[in-house]
Amino acid sequence: MSAQKFYLIGDDVSTAQSVEVNLTWKLEELKRAVGLQLHIAQPTGITFHSAPTPGAPEITSISDILKAHPPIGLRIDGNAVQSPQGPEGLPVVGSYYEIFPDHLGNHYRLFRKYGPVIKTTNMGKTIYLTDAPEVAQACFLESAYMTKKINENHPLWGVKDNTAIFIGDTETENWRLAHKFIPPSMGPRAVRHYTPLMQECVEKSFKVFDELDERGESWNVYQYMVKLASQTIGKFALGKDFHQFDAVDSPMHPIPTNIANMLSLNKKVTARGEWYSYLPFGDPAKLREMRKTVYAQLQEAVDEVKSSGKGNMPLNEAALEASCVVDYLLNGVDENGEKLPEGLILANMLVVSGAGFTTTSALMSWLIYCLVTYPGTQDRLLQELIDYGITDETKFTPDLAHGLPYLDKFVKETQRLHNASFQPGRTTKTDVVLPLGYRLPANSVVIPALYAIHTNPSIWHDPFKFDPDRWDTEEVKNRHRCAYVPFATGPRGCIGFNFALLEVKVLLSKLVLRYEFEREGLEAIEYDPEFQLIRPLNFYVSAKKRTSWPAKSAEAPTATSA
Repeated sequence: MSAQKFYLIGDDVSTAQSVEVNLTWKLEELKRAVGLQLHIAQPTGITFHSAPTPGAPEITSISDILKAHPPIGLRIDGNAVQSPQGPEGLPVVGSYYEIFPDHLGNHYRLFRKYGPVIKTTNMGKTIYLTDAPEVAQACFLESAYMTKKINENHPLWGVKDNTAIFIGDTETENWRLAHKFIPPSMGPRAVRHYTPLMQECVEKSFKVFDELDERGESWNVYQYMVKLASQTIGKFALGKDFHQFDAVDSPMHPIPTNIANMLSLNKKVTARGEWYSYLPFGDPAKLREMRKTVYAQLQEAVDEVKSSGKGNMPLNEAALEASCVVDYLLNGVDENGEKLPEGLILANMLVVSGAGFTTTSALMSWLIYCLVTYPGTQDRLLQELIDYGITDETKFTPDLAHGLPYLDKFVKETQRLHNASFQPGRTTKTDVVLPLGYRLPANSVVIPALYAIHTNPSIWHDPFKFDPDRWDTEEVKNRHRCAYVPFATGPRGCIGFNFALLEVKVLLSKLVLRYEFEREGLEAIEYDPEFQLIRPLNFYVSAKKRTSWPAKSAEAPTATSA
């Protein structure tokens, strides 16, 4: 073993640290050792240089590194280390007015100005954001440097609950248990089990949309999609009929209503400083009270679930036999015969119920938006349904829904350009140097900004063009794995993505087959800047019941090829 000194170019040479080097190592092994010493999240991006000046030749062999005059400079992905930049902001409020009310557009603007990692401070709360897939990938990993730890700067701080899978910290026993028990209820086999439920829920909505058509009335898309999505999730998660489509004017059930209100209040509170959350009045007080109300209502719903009586079944079997997720949790046991502790069921049902309908309702709204906004998409989707022999009598399966090529591309392109989620936050565990050379201090919250990643012009050709056919191109097929992450990724990625994707494909297909959607009004569509997700507020359509359908096209697949 021999020692050599290394430092990060961009820092003073006095910060160099000594690393023991084995002459038999490969260069990748040295990168790992140096990366561990200097807290570099992705050491594969390290290059070694004898001088700090740009263009200084790279040293590529262990022997040359040991012979070189110390210290050896390191670049990360060709860059010197630096701290993220951002707007200076104003006294007290910081960057708040640089970002809100249009945080999507303003974040995009700030990335163009300051680079792929930016720093924002809103009323004393500092958050870093990135539009770089390489940085996002490092953030999504549960590693020695990154985790999901919901601190006072995190977007979920106002609803944090360490007994729940999505709104709790990773490094807890509760998360380990929840991550073991909850995902099988939404795995591919379980989703197949619930496909008829999805179809049943959308078909029950038809009498409402039919009546609206008969009246000649347009309707607010998000309001009805939140009804439809929560109706589906109510049956799936709690085995509960919310009766939201009994009639045109049926009210929202208190459970989804209050969960949505809680998320809205959380966004309002966490977008401001930590001091704001402690106020004994206004939105902070309402948020605390709403949390109590939601948990009480969910507990009542959980208590109403009648167990199927098929207790002590292995988790994968229980997921196929259960009437709903609560029933699954009452009956499923792990390899040791243990169930999810009863004290963890309630908070996890908040996550399954709340995350399930809020994301799907927003995505369904944007899918309908794309149908009526981008010419030809609705006709093309209808033609595909006809070509694949789908009728009112068709019973959907996952194979059928996922086997519709244009529908799949249409959903992907909608999630790329109009994704409902936008702020999956992760937290640094130590000082760390991220890919591209950005250094963050410990306990920093980093948000892979999904909208900015999905429209990053260095990744996507003509990024603001809605083009489902781009998903057939080699450019997109060969993209960075984190250039498209609508459900995040890694150990803390969305566990419900199988259910959500199948649900929107079934719901949208049934609606398009039955109705022709037309947009009402020319008013620009506004999204809600004070909600946890991106949802359109003022989007209205009319849904005219179809009386005729196109014939199968000459290119329609045969029964064998379909």
